Amino acid sequence: MRDIIISEATVVGADAVRRAPLHMCDGRVSAASPRRDTWRITLADQLVFPGLVNAHDHLHLNSFPPLPLAAPFPNSYAWIKALQPYLADLAAGAANAPSRAQRHHHGALKNLLAGTTTVQHHDPWRPELGEAWFPARVQRNYHWSHSLGMGLGSVERSGLPLYGPEVRASFAATPPGEPWIIHLAEGTDADAEAELSRLEELGCLADNTLLVHGVGLRSSDQEKVIRYGTGVIWCPSSNLAILGRTLEPRRLFEAGRLTLGTDSRLSGARDLLEELKIARVHSGLTPRELLSLVTGAAARLLRMPLVGSLEAGCHADLIVLRDTGGDPYQQLLSATRGDLRAVVRGGTPALADPDFAEWFAVCGVETVGARLDGREKLLARAYVSGTVADPLPEAGLELLDD
Repeated sequence: MRDIIISEATVVGADAVRRAPLHMCDGRVSAASPRRDTWRITLADQLVFPGLVNAHDHLHLNSFPPLPLAAPFPNSYAWIKALQPYLADLAAGAANAPSRAQRHHHGALKNLLAGTTTVQHHDPWRPELGEAWFPARVQRNYHWSHSLGMGLGSVERSGLPLYGPEVRASFAATPPGEPWIIHLAEGTDADAEAELSRLEELGCLADNTLLVHGVGLRSSDQEKVIRYGTGVIWCPSSNLAILGRTLEPRRLFEAGRLTLGTDSRLSGARDLLEELKIARVHSGLTPRELLSLVTGAAARLLRMPLVGSLEAGCHADLIVLRDTGGDPYQQLLSATRGDLRAVVRGGTPALADPDFAEWFAVCGVETVGARLDGREKLLARAYVSGTVADPLPEAGLELLDD
């Protein structure tokens, strides 16, 4: 793999904005002296951000259209119950239902197209998630349970299918250095408000616990979360669609216990760029603070120290965006996926504007021409062909020369 140096770009992190060369070697950001055959690319008037980290997605659910909602549900269990016949009807109407591998691939491609290079998948690990052709980097070292009401052995909520590892056993099996993740307090009713106390009684609150959603957390509950060192993964678009409300994130953010996820298109935003916009509207967090939620904070809470940063030693995952002037953080928040000039994984472009063709060639990457939301692009061919049988179509993405 060639050494690559990006020069004259503005490198933007949640902690600093700097003008300095960015050296990438063997897929990582490097502080070493470049080798003689280093390839250099000048990106004047361009912004370079770390690749985004989506802290919560159900990759296999992104190909389903959302459940038509007549009114907010009191909690996620009521929504899931309403969802079952809807999904059954969709499956019955599909002549060739896609495989789980196809749906995993589609969910990862959704993330990649919007500059998300790392994803936490909240479901069982499957081999394809770790393949070289898989479009996103997926967290491997984690343990999980679906929720208190949908874990094996949790039978308090009758009438719901039991799903996911049993809560206490799953938590007990989690090494201290790995995250343990569970949907919790996903509701606005008394049942949702009671879940944190129940989890505490089970002995499953710790500094490696991550709670997804937390809409039902009261102020006192948030303080308890902070005392335990527990984290919360905030999914505002999904909360608003299902529950009509989301949590107040400021206190958790200030304590360093908050990150951001999309949930899936079944209930959430199209992608993490849209999720950031929704989070901005429904919080007092600044664009710079929001960037931290999908870079450094996500990496820290997910125990993935090599992503979400462009410091030496980290994976060379990054986004390139044209600098149109003004606050660089606001520029990212205003961007759509078509605006992204390049999405890079491990120093190698995955998606980029056509004028980056030489970068693909230097890295030995075969490309396919594409049109993304009306913008001409080049896409690494491995991510869309020869990977899974008949990749699922992605709205807004057209492959031009296949």
